[in-house]
Amino acid sequence: MINTISLFIEWDPSPVLFSLGSLPIKYYGLFWAIGIALGYYVVRYQYRDKGIDEKIFEPLFFYCFVGILLGARLGHCLFYDPEYYLANPLEIFLPVKFLDGGGWKFTGYAGLASHGGTIGLIIALWMYCRKTKMNYIDVLDMIAVATPITACWIRLANLMNSEIIGMPTDKPWAFIFTRVDMLPRHPAQLYEALAYLALFFIMIYLYKKYDKKFHRGFYFGLCLTFIFVFRFFVEFIKEDQVDFEAGMLLNMGQWLSIPFIILGIASIFMGKKLDNWGSKKK
Repeated sequence: MINTISLFIEWDPSPVLFSLGSLPIKYYGLFWAIGIALGYYVVRYQYRDKGIDEKIFEPLFFYCFVGILLGARLGHCLFYDPEYYLANPLEIFLPVKFLDGGGWKFTGYAGLASHGGTIGLIIALWMYCRKTKMNYIDVLDMIAVATPITACWIRLANLMNSEIIGMPTDKPWAFIFTRVDMLPRHPAQLYEALAYLALFFIMIYLYKKYDKKFHRGFYFGLCLTFIFVFRFFVEFIKEDQVDFEAGMLLNMGQWLSIPFIILGIASIFMGKKLDNWGSKKK
């Protein structure tokens, strides 16, 4: 999997971990599952720590899973390749590719966009709060504490797939993604994974030490601001994801990050306004 070529790392893992009969178990899907499972346990801990009824927590996983998956899939299809998917709408929702000569092949959901997943999650949590009568901002905050560890594993999934690669570089830690080409490149997926892991530890530290001192919406705002500011700048060393990004001042990932950064900064600095808004909703 990993060999040293001069100072660089040759990266050529098989995307398939093992097979169950004819069904391949891929690192990509497994790492997504690990990330969501870890996020689940972090949020569950917070619910118990705050003394919230277990029955209120139980439906949360379903809302989060469907919101993230549906939003991420729609985001990829509509943000990055709308012409193809609007002409082949069934492939948006089915994990298959229909072949020109007839028939189909299983591909999994080959294309998930983090911006779409974030939008899907925010909408799903609003629906969850309407059903459970939980305070919406409180739930956003608890999810925000857990989100970075999930995001970390998703980027590791991208690394195992040799996708979302960086631009060529001569840095000694460069990866050669041999399934793409033989150029040493920035391991942009690894940069993001490490940044999100660092944010997760920051979130846990703040929650354990200073939780009572923060206003509603602080964790939500910090999560959005950190993740999407980092995402905005790391895009400068990534290869374009789709052809239409060539020549753009900012690529699609950067344009989509800007609204989340604004929302995040607003949530951090709104202070008592969010506390008061939350109180009225109770």
